[in-house]
Amino acid sequence: MTTTDTASPDPPRLSRTTRAMARVRGVARWTAIVLVLLFALIGFLQTTRGTAVRHVEGVAGDQAPVAVDEPHFPLAVTMLSGAWVTEGQHVEIMLDGDGTYPRLWEDLRAAERSITLQIYYGTPGRMAQELSAILQERAHAGVRVALLYDAFGTVDIPADARRRLRESGVIVQPFRPIRLQTLHLAQNRSHVRGIVIDGRIGWTGGFGIDDKWYGDGRTSGSWRETNVRFTGPAVVQLQAAFATAWVEATGVLLTGRTSITREENGVTAGLLYTTPTLGSTSAERFMALSIAGARRTLYITNAYFAPDASFVDQLARAARSGVDVRILTSGPLTDVGIVRYAGRAWYERLLTAGVRLYEWQPGNLHAKTFVVDGRWVSIGSMNFDNRSMALNDEAMLMVLDEAAGARMDEIFFEDLQDATEIVADQFDRRPWWQRMAEIASNLVTRLL
Repeated sequence: MTTTDTASPDPPRLSRTTRAMARVRGVARWTAIVLVLLFALIGFLQTTRGTAVRHVEGVAGDQAPVAVDEPHFPLAVTMLSGAWVTEGQHVEIMLDGDGTYPRLWEDLRAAERSITLQIYYGTPGRMAQELSAILQERAHAGVRVALLYDAFGTVDIPADARRRLRESGVIVQPFRPIRLQTLHLAQNRSHVRGIVIDGRIGWTGGFGIDDKWYGDGRTSGSWRETNVRFTGPAVVQLQAAFATAWVEATGVLLTGRTSITREENGVTAGLLYTTPTLGSTSAERFMALSIAGARRTLYITNAYFAPDASFVDQLARAARSGVDVRILTSGPLTDVGIVRYAGRAWYERLLTAGVRLYEWQPGNLHAKTFVVDGRWVSIGSMNFDNRSMALNDEAMLMVLDEAAGARMDEIFFEDLQDATEIVADQFDRRPWWQRMAEIASNLVTRLL
C-alpha cells in the first residue's frame, strides 16, 4: 500500500499594508524599550526636572524684593547666586563677529604665560583653523595652553585637528564624553564660553568656533551675537570656573599664586558660573532675583526663549506691576525651530499681561543678554530655557553700572529696528498647524 505526500498549502501572504504595520509596531516596541532603559539609566526626574523658584519675596514687612538700584542688591546677588559682585572691573561689550574676533585674536596672540579656553560649540572651517594656528604658535612660544571642549557641542571637530593641537603642546581635554558609564550625565553639558589670557583678561558670551559667527550679525548668514571682554576680579572667577570643570575632566585641580587686580574707576561686576544641582540652581535664583528687582524696565534678548511656566508667571507679574517688559527672541530663521514653537506657546499669556514680544528677522539671533532699569546687565551663555536654568553649566558676566546699562538699552532698541513685534490680534490669526506645533513643542520644554 503506497501513500502519496500531499503538499501543504502555502501560508497566506500578508498584505503589504499588514507587513508595514508590523514593522511600525516593531520599531515602536524597540523605541519604547530603548527609552525606558535610557530613563532608567539617566533618571526620569533628572531628565525632566524643572524650575524650583516660583516667586520672590522680601523678608521685610512689605515683602518687597530688593530692587536693582538699592545698595543692598549686589550683596543679595552674591548671597543667593554664590557669585561675588564687587567693584574694580573694566568691561567692554562686543557685538557680533566683526566686533569680537579681531580683538580676541589680538589678545590670544599677545599671551605671555597662559591661555585657558572652555568651549561648547565648534565645527571645521576658517575660524577653527585660525584659532588652531594661534594656539599652536603660542604653545611653541612656551605659553601654557589648555583647551577644554564639550564632547557633545564639538562632535564635528575631527580627531586630526585635536591631534595637531596636542602635538604642538596644547593640552586638550574633552568634557563629559558620552559613555555608557556616564550616561546619567548626558543631559548635563558645559554650555560655557570662557577664555582667560595670562590670568588678566577674560572673555565670555555666546560665541562659538564656527564661520557663521564671522560678520556683522545681520547679513550673509552671519549670526547676531553679544560678547564681553573684561579685566578685574571677575577674571579670577572665570579662571576658577575653568578649574572646576578641568578637575572633573582630568582629575587635576589647577591652582596658582593668583592676585586680584582692581581697575581704577572700575565698575561693579561679577562672574556667575552655574552648575546643575538638586533643588533650585544658582541660575534660577539669579534670573528670578533680576526679574523681581526690576522697577521700571526689563529688556531681554535671548535666542532660545522657552521658559518654564513659573518664569512666565514672574515675567507677567513684573509687567502687571508696571515694569516695561520687552523680550526679543529668535524669528523664523532660527536654527532650532522646536524651541521657537515651545516659546510661542506662552505668547498669549505674556501679551495679555502686557509683555511686549519681538522676533528677530535678518538671520539667526544667538545673543543671551538682559538689562534691568538701565543699570543691571547680564551677558553670557545662558539661554532662557530649562536646559540652561537646570541642566547645563553656564557662565554670565553680571554688571551693575549705568553706563553699561545705557549701552545695553541702546543696543536693544537698535536691534528692535530689525525685529517684528508680535501683535495679539495678528498672532490670534496664525494657522492651526502652528498652534499644534506650539502645543506639541511645549510638552517637551523641559528637554529643550
